[in-house]
Amino acid sequence: MPSTPQWLESWTPAGGARRVRTVFSRAFDGGAPDGVWFAPGRVNLIGEHTDYNAGLCLPTALPHRTYVALRAREDDVVRLVSAQAPDEPWETKLSEVAPGSVGGWGSYVAGVAWALAEAGHTVHGFDAAVDSCVPFGAGLSSSASLECAFAVAIDDVSALGLADDDAGRTELVDACRRAENEIAGAPTGGLDQSASLRCAEGRALLLDFRPGLSAVESGREVPFDPASAGLELLVVDTRAPHALVDGQYGARRAACERAAALLGLANLREIAPDGLDAALAELAPHDGDGVLARRVRHVVTETERTARFVELVSRGLVAEVGPLMTASHASLRDDYEVSCRELDLVVDTAMAAGAVGARMTGGGFGGSAIALVPRDDVERVATTVDQAFADAGLAAPAFLAAPPSAGAGAV
Repeated sequence: MPSTPQWLESWTPAGGARRVRTVFSRAFDGGAPDGVWFAPGRVNLIGEHTDYNAGLCLPTALPHRTYVALRAREDDVVRLVSAQAPDEPWETKLSEVAPGSVGGWGSYVAGVAWALAEAGHTVHGFDAAVDSCVPFGAGLSSSASLECAFAVAIDDVSALGLADDDAGRTELVDACRRAENEIAGAPTGGLDQSASLRCAEGRALLLDFRPGLSAVESGREVPFDPASAGLELLVVDTRAPHALVDGQYGARRAACERAAALLGLANLREIAPDGLDAALAELAPHDGDGVLARRVRHVVTETERTARFVELVSRGLVAEVGPLMTASHASLRDDYEVSCRELDLVVDTAMAAGAVGARMTGGGFGGSAIALVPRDDVERVATTVDQAFADAGLAAPAFLAAPPSAGAGAV
């Protein structure tokens, strides 16, 4: 029987608001929230595992979003419900939130409020409901979309004003990153939160993670219009388990930090492309199995590929970025060793079926891949990938259309 791809549709803002208001009303005695806010998942076009190495990343926001209906409280109690976890209501007091003190999905939310309070802002408790069409566990930043939706909601009801400009949104990014690192316990960089809060419709966001840069210097919009070149960005959720708290992500980050320390550098961004060979030679006496060399080579070459990608799309040459995408995947597979059978199958199959470029996206170890595909071939490429999974005895993947979309806001 021919394969029929499963497409994961996004919700309109009105549809998402209607859904989450219903969840709120059922959970909180028919009451109404103060408002509804949203934040998108993200897909990274290129620049993977470079954020915590002070490198370059190029994400866009998905049209798939997490929606939050929230009502402020006068005390410090936080009560949460989620349509995705209907049997797991979550409650705490903000005065009790600290690193290592809370767990579960609500830790991502309470962590945002905690981080804003740590930064000197006055934040009270709240009742809130969540509903989302960002696929969970797909490497598309469902956790960051959750954090960022609450960040703009708390900002609004607390009259902080941070979401009003890019500098303030950068502060919200930091609060969300601290929530994920220090409260939820996932050692991620700031890529996901930056994309969810700072992306604009029809644009990619070039993020420069060198320390000490201003908000303006750290992120700038880059035109990204695949449709103008007759292309579409196809996202494939492989349904392979994806987790950032199982130690693999942390091990990669630790290896990079060790390599930088051995080289006497603050971070791997300080290695210029033409200085890579010398850096690898200096590492060799401390790197018997070659792991540090592979990690460093990926970070340096990936940052260079990202810069080249930006140069091409800024000139309207979207169709020419394909080889950079496939080279990125090869580096992530071979040097950073974060790919897997399912991700490789998507990339290989999509390329054979006519994609101009394809790569895994996100942290890896499962999750999603992306392919830049001629618009008229999207359905055929999706069907071919779906059939390849069936032939390999793998669970069916899911597919998302991914036009560059807007960052977090209010409905």
